[in-house]
Amino acid sequence: MSNDKRRQGRGIRLTVAVILVFICVVIAGFVYRIGLPRIMSDAELKVNGTYVLETPREIGAFSLIDHRGEAFGPERFEGRWSLVFFGFTHCPDICPTTMSFLNRFVTELEGSEASDIQVVMVTVDPARDTAEQLARYLPFFNEEFVGVTGEFLDIHRFATALNTPFRKVPGQGDNYQVDHSSNVVLINPRGHYHGFFKAPLDLAKMKVSYRSIRYLWNH
Repeated sequence: MSNDKRRQGRGIRLTVAVILVFICVVIAGFVYRIGLPRIMSDAELKVNGTYVLETPREIGAFSLIDHRGEAFGPERFEGRWSLVFFGFTHCPDICPTTMSFLNRFVTELEGSEASDIQVVMVTVDPARDTAEQLARYLPFFNEEFVGVTGEFLDIHRFATALNTPFRKVPGQGDNYQVDHSSNVVLINPRGHYHGFFKAPLDLAKMKVSYRSIRYLWNH
């Protein structure tokens, strides 16, 4: 075989190799981009029912107890994302529906998204929702969920700090109900009030919003 033909063969093989490498790079880049969360603007988040504070807000000091009877203060929010819902165990519809929804939400998360998130239900009815009552109630939804109770004024101050009003419905005797927000509050790993997911909650919209928020926080 002549030198010219050998050089021509090497040139063809080199060209083919370069093309194959280029194709692999393009495919790898495409797969990488597919795996990235969709970065959403504030306007897009709001369309999805997600509201993020321009500057996350410190909650301040508070002293409550969890469903195991252990102290629950600001330090319990540090180092992980937290979804906080204010409800009560005698709630006939909104609360069990929301707690079931939150179980579905966290169950569908994967990797670090699943490992560094907690769901906290803070009672708006501390007179009936003792730590023992919450301990009986929460496992119906998820064994990992945290229930929080305490003195009424302490809970009221905590709810106010998170823009989550509630009030006892008057004139119902011992079998009373409590009006409360059905939004879900988002607290970031620094323990700051980051935003909230507005009811009615939508699983797909909340997942893509949450992933966008996490990605922006980490980058």
